[in-house]
Amino acid sequence: MKKHFLYAAAAAAMAMTLAACSGGAKETETEAVTEAPAETEQAEEAEDAADEGEGEETAEKAPEDYTGTVVVYSPHDADPLNDGVNMFMEKYPNVKVEVVAAGTGELCNRIQAESANPIADVLWGGGADSLAAFKDYFEPYVCANDEYIDEAFKDPEDKWIGESPLPMVIFYNKTLLEEAGLEPPTSWEDCLKPEFKGQIAYCLPSKSGSAYTQLCTMIQGHGGKEDGWDFITELYKNLDGKIVDSSGKCHKMVADGEFMIGLTIEKSAIQYADDPEVGFCYPSDGTSAVPDGVSLVKGCPNEENAKLFIDFVTSRECQEAQSQKWGRRPVRNDMEVGEGMLPLNELTLVDYDFDWAANEKETIIERFNDIMVEN
Repeated sequence: MKKHFLYAAAAAAMAMTLAACSGGAKETETEAVTEAPAETEQAEEAEDAADEGEGEETAEKAPEDYTGTVVVYSPHDADPLNDGVNMFMEKYPNVKVEVVAAGTGELCNRIQAESANPIADVLWGGGADSLAAFKDYFEPYVCANDEYIDEAFKDPEDKWIGESPLPMVIFYNKTLLEEAGLEPPTSWEDCLKPEFKGQIAYCLPSKSGSAYTQLCTMIQGHGGKEDGWDFITELYKNLDGKIVDSSGKCHKMVADGEFMIGLTIEKSAIQYADDPEVGFCYPSDGTSAVPDGVSLVKGCPNEENAKLFIDFVTSRECQEAQSQKWGRRPVRNDMEVGEGMLPLNELTLVDYDFDWAANEKETIIERFNDIMVEN
């Protein structure tokens, strides 16, 4: 059934292994042997234990009792990615984390190609609409923090879990705009102005999950699934043939003065809150806040540690650190948004058709590629 959702760094591929110390041995559990009490005594003791909450419990593993490896594929920027992984390893010191960092599209295609013999255990990051397009390669999982995550931020089949809603924004260089005598943009429509021709940083949507979400957002906010392509054609013409190969470069190149404006994610723009030379806006003609998601890879070799990692990145501990240090909007409903972020109910949001964006991704990407060829 079709569902409409309010919500709406492809770095060069690299792999790194973050190794924690090993050697933690699992404690041996023993049971005391006693004589069985008489039936009446046994019943009384059971009743007392129930009253006092001292009944038999299943022992849970201590953090140091988890051992082995977890392989995490992630498109996140290096700083929040490394910080999250390091926090996990501090908590679970005997679990080795291997990270493969690349763009969302590249990682999803890799998971698909490896599906007969999976290498990844977890995909951490990437727009949930991109993850949903590859949901056949993910395993259902209800995380330990499920009660704190609203249904709008979870896949109905539990194939992905939202871990950070991502409003799309327009980032701009104040200095370059002032030098050119231009006002900062306030809408996607402003990106069509001739004075911005060749001055817009936008990533190839086939490589970047965020660029793909931006594409779908602009289509749906400017005429819909058919007429909206007229807007995209005009936008591409205004890019003047300049397409950035990594979404992580869009905000960086604007901050460095290589472009006047860039299409990016709130979490990237908010990192420049103390930089007086740049700013950002939530497009007045409608943005989206599709969440970054986290998924359990189907048939993954380290399932227990994969679930442990998913539980960790949706925990309050990790969500608070990611929000406070890296400007990532928390998905948990028991937390407030960070400084500089507007609540979602204060944003103009398009009626984002999540199913369309997920199910028609290949067609949408092909149509954008055709526009590039024709223009």
